[in-house]
Amino acid sequence: MLTRIAVGLRPNLRDVVGQRVAGKIKNELDLPVDAVRLVKIFTIDGLSQNEIATLIQTGVLHDPVLQTASDAPLTPEPACADWIIEVSFRPGVTDNEGKTAREAIILALGLPELRQKELAVYTASQYHIDGLPDLKAAKRVAKDLLANDLLQISDIKSREQWSAEPGFSSRAARVTGRAKGTVEVPDLFNMLEDQMVELSRERTLALSLDEWWAIRGYFGRPGFKMRRRISGLIHNPTDVELECIAQTWSEHCKHKIFNATITYLDEEAGAAEVIHSLFKTYIQGSTADIRQSLGDRDFCLSVFSDNAGVVRFTDALFLCVKVETHNSPSALDPYGGALTGIVGVNRDPMGTGMGANLLCNTDVFCFASPFFKGELPPRLLHPRRVLEGVREGVEHGGNKSGVPTVNGSIVFDERFLGKPLVFCGTVGTMPPLVDGQPSYEKKAKPGDFIIMVGGRVGKDGIHGATFSSEELHEGSPATAVQIGDPITQRKMYDFLMRARDLGLYNAITDNGAGGLSSSVGEMSKDSGGAELHLDRVPLKYDGLVPWEILTSEAQERMTLAVPSSKYAAFMTLAREMGVEASEIGNFTDSGFFRIHYENRTVAYIDMPFLHEGTPIMKLRAIWKRPKVERTEPTMPAEGHGALLKRMLGRLNICSKEYVVRQYDHEVKGGSAVKPLCGVRRDGPSDAGVLRPDLTRPEGVALSHGICPRYSDIDTYWMMAAAIDEAVRWGRGRRLPTPTGWPAWTTSAGATRWNRRRTRTAATNWPSSCARPKVWPISAAPTWSPVFPARIP
Repeated sequence: MLTRIAVGLRPNLRDVVGQRVAGKIKNELDLPVDAVRLVKIFTIDGLSQNEIATLIQTGVLHDPVLQTASDAPLTPEPACADWIIEVSFRPGVTDNEGKTAREAIILALGLPELRQKELAVYTASQYHIDGLPDLKAAKRVAKDLLANDLLQISDIKSREQWSAEPGFSSRAARVTGRAKGTVEVPDLFNMLEDQMVELSRERTLALSLDEWWAIRGYFGRPGFKMRRRISGLIHNPTDVELECIAQTWSEHCKHKIFNATITYLDEEAGAAEVIHSLFKTYIQGSTADIRQSLGDRDFCLSVFSDNAGVVRFTDALFLCVKVETHNSPSALDPYGGALTGIVGVNRDPMGTGMGANLLCNTDVFCFASPFFKGELPPRLLHPRRVLEGVREGVEHGGNKSGVPTVNGSIVFDERFLGKPLVFCGTVGTMPPLVDGQPSYEKKAKPGDFIIMVGGRVGKDGIHGATFSSEELHEGSPATAVQIGDPITQRKMYDFLMRARDLGLYNAITDNGAGGLSSSVGEMSKDSGGAELHLDRVPLKYDGLVPWEILTSEAQERMTLAVPSSKYAAFMTLAREMGVEASEIGNFTDSGFFRIHYENRTVAYIDMPFLHEGTPIMKLRAIWKRPKVERTEPTMPAEGHGALLKRMLGRLNICSKEYVVRQYDHEVKGGSAVKPLCGVRRDGPSDAGVLRPDLTRPEGVALSHGICPRYSDIDTYWMMAAAIDEAVRWGRGRRLPTPTGWPAWTTSAGATRWNRRRTRTAATNWPSSCARPKVWPISAAPTWSPVFPARIP
């Protein structure tokens, strides 16, 4: 039986959240509004009326001092509003507040385990709005501000409808479905090329025709056909195998464009060359050159081989740095996409080596103007809504995880209307040794248990890797969007750090954009194979088929290789710390990634083909000098003062203090140089500085540089300027700064510039500065370098 509990503020209190929503309706939608009052709805399934009464009387779901709760609809005083809009989640969408409320109810009522399984809590928000003129305006508020149709449902009532029948009908966002092991087997060997392309589009596989033919050739080998028959499979690949290969070969995971063979023509110089992998030559290659030039001063410990790079900071502490983008999900659902972005990049240091402690976050956002007035294409959200959603998502992900955000930027350009750029980065710290071994090394061994810890698997996040490898279009899948749960992830993180220090596992990685397909597939490269049992994976709800269980990126999950001798201790610690841990298979040295569901094999793939069988992409590139119109500055008639005011009002110059203030940069107590500085603490700092170890004087300085408009003229100087912007602040603070900076970059020009400049860095130090104990280091990419700074 479903019961609704409504929670609202007491009449004598100011509704600050409601006032904020009212301001957004006025400023963002340009609609008249007098007031907004908010009521929270908890829809509960599995409790008796007496238990519901106990929840209300004891204040389990509300603060009795500030709020009132009722199992009848609430009408906030002084009178019924003109329009009431209720927004709730669609089935299967993560409801963090509902999850927390469920845990509170179980604790408060002392429900036994059987009753716990029957209990479900779903949340909704009611907005009681005065001043909207008509139903059309109310629908616009619901659609363009309060709800995202991909993830949420909105219901609307007028004053007259509410007065006649207060409240809305009870609705449970329950996923209905039965556990099923359906495995489809597309007839690949009788498909025409058009059908291959169509299947790729239908299933969001992002496979090219060359890749389809490579797959067909692999599964058509005579000897392999016989081996598959022994395992109960036919020559055609199953949907589980296709999804696994598509995820592993996705642009997101394989960086196929960076690794392509490119025929490059410089029209101006009349020169042509063939570049075999931009990554191996200009990125990986230049880094190798820099490391060689540094000799015994090389500070790099792990590069291009793990979830994040690891560098030596001091003899007692290593740094782990990762930055990534979350653009496509943030375009569809700004809040959920950005929240997933920041908690996701947090997991990369957690899954690097034997696991890193999280030190701080950074972020850079690129949007179109929030004052955009034009018409938007289908499925595109207004830039203002994207900005606010992304800002709030990263804020909630970082603040609720207890990780400070100490540096960032916002850049505006109309070309970001189609897709924003959402960069999220995390810096972690690692001890030099874990259980007597280097902390940055790990290896799953044959016989180790495959253990999944953290959240459960649902349909959210399916096709995260392949979706991000395609262009955003009107039919982009909603299942690729998730809402992260930073509280669950924090519990998992605390558990993992303790398990690491106790030496309870051999290897760890996060369930990346391809879920278990990604994590188990990557870890099994070390051991030489894996046996994975999908029916042992804990699910959020029934109804998932095997390939969905395998590839879902549902958040807050890590995969570990636990030796049999440590298995009991590992599982005991997980239970003690309230973290769900499940044994779902074993690592092997069979040479195959074999996947089971119940008592049958649903996938059987050679490890070399899975990881090295991707056809090399062939591309052509032509460089033409861009035509840039020369403009001469003219003095405005009103003089420099008016010009200065207009410039200060530009989106890329004006203060971003209101954004900075909403990020917690003090948590952990290590912040030495804050994001805002000056007498009134209202001017932006060029960098943030933290002390990773409060007992030592060293500090980590985090800065960045970004200037995308330079790319219209010359990408070489764009990258050079970004690097210069990121490192120049050190001289102003009298920090020891060399003339050149070793950096990982995504620009050939920038890496050449770095290589030329770095050769003199060892001897060309400012005379006023002492040489630091540790060579400066850079993050990847170059807009966010990190290096040691002495703090008095």
